[in-house]
Amino acid sequence: MSRLPRTADEVHGATPPGAEALWAEAQRLASELRADAEAIETARRLPEPWVRSFQRAGFFRLCVPRSLGGAELAPAELVRVLEALATGDGSAAWCAMIASTSGALAAWLEPDVARRIFGTPDAVVGGVFAPRGRAERVPGGFRASGRWSFASGCQHSSWLLGGCLVSGPDGPERTPAGRPDVRLLLFPAGEAEILDTWHVAGLCGTGSHDIAVRELRVPETHSLSLLSDAPREPGPLYAFPVFGLLAVGIAGVALGIARRAIDELNELAARKTPTLAERRLAERSWTQSRVAEAEAHWGAGRAWLLESVEAISERAAAQGTIPLADRARVRIASTHAVRSAVQAVDHVYELGGGSSPYRASPLQRHFRDVHVLTQHLMVSPASLELAGRVLLGVDADTSML
Repeated sequence: MSRLPRTADEVHGATPPGAEALWAEAQRLASELRADAEAIETARRLPEPWVRSFQRAGFFRLCVPRSLGGAELAPAELVRVLEALATGDGSAAWCAMIASTSGALAAWLEPDVARRIFGTPDAVVGGVFAPRGRAERVPGGFRASGRWSFASGCQHSSWLLGGCLVSGPDGPERTPAGRPDVRLLLFPAGEAEILDTWHVAGLCGTGSHDIAVRELRVPETHSLSLLSDAPREPGPLYAFPVFGLLAVGIAGVALGIARRAIDELNELAARKTPTLAERRLAERSWTQSRVAEAEAHWGAGRAWLLESVEAISERAAAQGTIPLADRARVRIASTHAVRSAVQAVDHVYELGGGSSPYRASPLQRHFRDVHVLTQHLMVSPASLELAGRVLLGVDADTSML
């Protein structure tokens, strides 16, 4: 297996590492991330040494097109790499997931613009898809103002994006389907104000602060619509819906957190004898059955997610499109994988007993991280409702499916 590039000179001009090399590097770094997890959480962001390490490895560019030096991983490969990173630290894996899924947007931009924003190995793009901003159409582009919450990784991003409702001389613009036009605007990170808002229960190290811009001029070429524009890159990854890809990435992080939580409990159970008990935790029948249940939840959620995205990716490669029902199944499988991971973590947190809540126990961090992760819109109960409406043939707004 080839060694990943380590220096800036090696990175520039290097062939992007393949899925197996990225997975192996994620596994290698996971043990170092575990040792640094408390420092990452305390910093409330991904520390600079880890930013540089992820840039060298290509973990911020997992979905960037190969034509721009990215890995362009298939969705199932994305799950495996993010999962491996999350066994080290959930926040670090989340930062890789956000930058990588944002990197998929390079496929929608004009080639010269995409190369300018995404074409260097140290490029990191973050931001928020939600249309919390407003963009007034002006000659050559837009004048944008807005404030966006949950801008994960904004402190180490080179470019940021924000979803905006667009208005023109005649009022709010609409897509051909009659929906309000939402465009994602890309701007240099230095043009945005970062507001220190990320004081939270879990995923503390993601630096998911608010970002804001006011009266910012953005060229038309630095914008795209996931509702009305088509990707310019031909690869099957870009036939996969971006919101579905985001949900898949979130599921990968959740599965990695759960995997590490189960392993932590197994290690604890081998050495801990609970208060007033005569047998080690591992020797108790209740522990044995609950650990088995945790493994089943984790394995079942993971297996169905990988089976679903692999099958749908194959169809996308053959047909160039993904039918609406398959897009619904991607969202169901992703949300189910997240829920399964949460059940696994809850089981082992409970089994840890009085050891679990202490800061010295990684179980409390896994518990907090995975429960904060569930609040993302892409894997919320509302996403299941939307997918269910599609499968039942009930009218639904599928623009974010």
